[in-house]
Amino acid sequence: MPELHFDFTGRVALITGAASGVGLATARLLQDAGAKVALLDLSADALEAATAELGGDALACPADVTDSAQIDAAVAAVAAAHGPVDVLVCSAGIAGASLPTLEVTDEEWRRVMAINADGTFFAMRAVLPGMTAKGYGRIVNVASVAGKEGNPMAAAYSASKAAVIGMTKSVGKDVAGTGVLVNCVCPAPIDTPMVRGLSEEHVQYMLSRVPLARLATVDEAATLIAFMASDGMTFSTGAAFDLSGGRLTY
Repeated sequence: MPELHFDFTGRVALITGAASGVGLATARLLQDAGAKVALLDLSADALEAATAELGGDALACPADVTDSAQIDAAVAAVAAAHGPVDVLVCSAGIAGASLPTLEVTDEEWRRVMAINADGTFFAMRAVLPGMTAKGYGRIVNVASVAGKEGNPMAAAYSASKAAVIGMTKSVGKDVAGTGVLVNCVCPAPIDTPMVRGLSEEHVQYMLSRVPLARLATVDEAATLIAFMASDGMTFSTGAAFDLSGGRLTY
């Protein structure tokens, strides 16, 4: 794909779900563009490998996004090491089990909502005081086409990503005028371990809806996220940007 050039010199970026997939690709791109990056993920071992790969001053922040206290502590650790967070990318998420609605248990519903929706809200809430005090910030949340259209066999996932879109719009309006812009990206399936872990039936259903007839790559997602997190993003907030290979039409 064509190489785009971003300049994040002097910016501090915190990426959740950063040990693999879209999160790691985004961390790599932002670091290459000059940012000081902090990687937050539940898996300490995966984080160690990811930060070793990035090298430099990449900071590992092992934390559970469903626990707001752990996120608050991670944001404080980033501020102590690098300064206040300028860029937050909320990439932590799970697909959940591919189940018909009647087979979704209370526990499965709450697990998916806690990671995808609660985790995104907790992370935004944690960084906003520093961003608004500084008068600058870029927040990019990773939603999904499922949040707009709903996928069969994925009620919890679809609902959680609709929540991400809704809170993006709400928080974007809440902080409008402060210098903080809040947007989200709605990808069609991306070639990540999360998608590869779904049932073949589920993956084929999703691909059947994509006119470009393929999975997106993590680098394609990271490039759009980087633009949304950059100084080039100036007049969009509370917006949902599609990365759907032609699937989404609204």
